[in-house]
Amino acid sequence: MTLTVLFCADPLDPRRVDPHFAREAETVRATGGALALLDHDLLRRGEAAEAVRRVPRGVGGLWYRGWMVTAAEYHAMAKALADRGGHLMTPPDGYRRAHELPGWYETFAGVTPPSVWLPLVPGETPPPRLLAEAVRELGPGPGVVKDYVKSRKHEWDEACYVPDLADAERLHRTVERMVELQGEFLAGGVVVRRFEDYETAEARVWWIDGEPVLIGPHPDTPDADCLPVLDQIRPAVRALGCRFVTTDLARLRDGGWRVVEVGDGQVSELPAGADVGDLYFHLPDPA
Repeated sequence: MTLTVLFCADPLDPRRVDPHFAREAETVRATGGALALLDHDLLRRGEAAEAVRRVPRGVGGLWYRGWMVTAAEYHAMAKALADRGGHLMTPPDGYRRAHELPGWYETFAGVTPPSVWLPLVPGETPPPRLLAEAVRELGPGPGVVKDYVKSRKHEWDEACYVPDLADAERLHRTVERMVELQGEFLAGGVVVRRFEDYETAEARVWWIDGEPVLIGPHPDTPDADCLPVLDQIRPAVRALGCRFVTTDLARLRDGGWRVVEVGDGQVSELPAGADVGDLYFHLPDPA
């Protein structure tokens, strides 16, 4: 069967691929694959059936490559595609497992910073006492806060970094600011992680069926040059059981490599200049 990739459509012209993914779409065409289009804005508005109306009926298996969606939106997209005779190669439970920290944390617990989390709805901040109880197992010392998917690392001092997790007021203030800035896009809840001091920029590794197929810099530092050692990471990736994932890795000062983040490969950003051919060459077709 033909490799078919579902790309986000251009908001200004829903008949073509969003320009952000145009280079990837050309690579798929050049390798004999087929394209389908998703209206991301309609999906975000809860109109999943309308969002996939340009996907041919009976299309079969598809990989999604596009803008980030919530686990609930992904589930709605999968259902709407199934109604048209299509199915996503990454099922909804696999997407949630790779996309949200509570889904992947236990599998990677030995190679990622110790973490705790609390479910929240957008706009809700846990009271200081509840936060203090939640982080007690992490002990005193610095930490970082984020939601289940993303951090506000560009607002490091006000909405991400906590100098001492034993400082309940500072922790609460940082979580409150993170929740405020995330707004309606708050994913799942709040995560508090023990801070680790890395000596390298992050590297992003793309895995397909448990094998690394593309290794490069993190999109935030596209000019960085580091080659992670994957011996301790590979078993955890395979144990996660998701076919298409990314891991962001950084090296500790003692030389060990740590998992900073795990993501679903369908919504992970490629750094500028990455050889997308390496990625799509290894992406399995529905057969």
